[in-house]
Amino acid sequence: MDPSRISFEALTPTAFLHRSAGVFADKVAVIDGDARWTYAQLLDRCTRLAGALHASGVAPGERVAVLAPNSHVLLESHYGVPLAGAVLVALNMRLTAVDLGYIIGHSDAKILIYDAEFEDTARAIAAAVKRKLTLIRAGGDDQYEKFLADATPYTTGVADERGLISINYTSGTTGKPKGVMYHHRGAYLQALAMAMHTHMHESSVYLWTLPMFHCNGWCFTWAVTAAGGTHLCLRKLDPALTWQHLRDSGVTQLCAAPTILIMLAWHEGAQALPRTVNVATGGAPPTPALLARMAELNVNMTHLYGLTETFGPAVLCEWRHDWNRWPAEQQAQIKARQGVGNVISQPLRVVNSEGHDVPRDGEALGEIALRGNNVMLGYYRDDEATRKAAPDGWFRTGDLAVMHADGYIEIRDRAKDIIISGGENIASVEVERTLSAHPAVLEAAVVAAPDEKWGEIPVAFVTLKPGQTLDEAALIAYARDNMAHFKAPKKIVFGDLPKNATGKIQKFVLRDTARGLRG
Repeated sequence: MDPSRISFEALTPTAFLHRSAGVFADKVAVIDGDARWTYAQLLDRCTRLAGALHASGVAPGERVAVLAPNSHVLLESHYGVPLAGAVLVALNMRLTAVDLGYIIGHSDAKILIYDAEFEDTARAIAAAVKRKLTLIRAGGDDQYEKFLADATPYTTGVADERGLISINYTSGTTGKPKGVMYHHRGAYLQALAMAMHTHMHESSVYLWTLPMFHCNGWCFTWAVTAAGGTHLCLRKLDPALTWQHLRDSGVTQLCAAPTILIMLAWHEGAQALPRTVNVATGGAPPTPALLARMAELNVNMTHLYGLTETFGPAVLCEWRHDWNRWPAEQQAQIKARQGVGNVISQPLRVVNSEGHDVPRDGEALGEIALRGNNVMLGYYRDDEATRKAAPDGWFRTGDLAVMHADGYIEIRDRAKDIIISGGENIASVEVERTLSAHPAVLEAAVVAAPDEKWGEIPVAFVTLKPGQTLDEAALIAYARDNMAHFKAPKKIVFGDLPKNATGKIQKFVLRDTARGLRG
């Protein structure tokens, strides 16, 4: 025997399930509607899924796609697929059959496991794919349950911890979706980071408000299991049901984009909770108004930042105890920062166009650059895009930020969202924060619209709080009173904001609308 073998074991997040099935065998691992499974039962189901895939001819490295809401089916796939040696492709259930068909074709998935809710979509995908695609339905006559029941439990080891565990496709709003390749090592380490930073433990109950298909649920699909906590599945976001769970189901943690939290914070069912619930948010900076409202509801918010390419949150606003003595307004300003790298991340950089670090002065603008164990292997079957994203070994996020003296970064805008008006740069995030501070405003999004005189002008799309009224002139005047006049929006459109499946505002839709505005 080679003595060196005693000091190394390939990292893979499926190891968390094996451990929890031993340590917490009789503890409830998953709640999905009226169904409940212990950790011992979850391990049995996942190894049976692996056995069924193996018996179906799925070879190591081949792809298995899953189209399902936040349910036990999608959760089990995060273990059963890699336990079979295969690669998981969790599909965004909000995409069209055409987009999903492209992803199935691009990833060359051999099997599609789907929830009965998506029967028509699954059939349309199968008809569009120019090869054999095996369909397995969960629900209805429930082929999925029979698939598991007839199988012999099976597991295969991980030969290379940097081998593929999943491919996560970007939304494709500016072109065809890109397949972001995740490795076992990164998924394992990121899961531990998420469990640590959100203070998970054996008594944790995690409410699945964040889609599991989004960056593998920011790796919480594995993090909750690592802690021995309970997965509380939520098939679709329902604010009333979410508040019911927060009050009655012992929920300790959840994750959601600020737009989702805004929806919850001012819902008619919102009320201060008897215990503190830890909430992680990302996708956009939380506004001071949202932070203040969540504090009233006994919700402790942590701001995270990341992308599909970084296994979800690679950065967090690490809170220091001595900051608690500061005034609430100053605390809110700190909490709105993106922060520092999480516990497994490499130190963050903010670089200029030449790839040099900008000064730590909170003023010099540059692009966030990341590297490390929680950065993708690259884009699947797209070497050119991979090289472009990491021209010098550092992944460029496309977000413009400043670096403060304490090492905390603060995003000023997406590179494509900077508005250049009359030669002046306007950060849409700054305008949005100003508008959101108005007591009648629920949320705001700001984009550029073409203008003959100024080149571009800022246009705001605003949703008001329930029961509130406000006219365009009054809100523009408020903005001009609270920021430089040239930054204030020239037009305001009131109404609901378009959002994607993870609750992020779809600015490309707003840009199209803004281009059509006249006068």
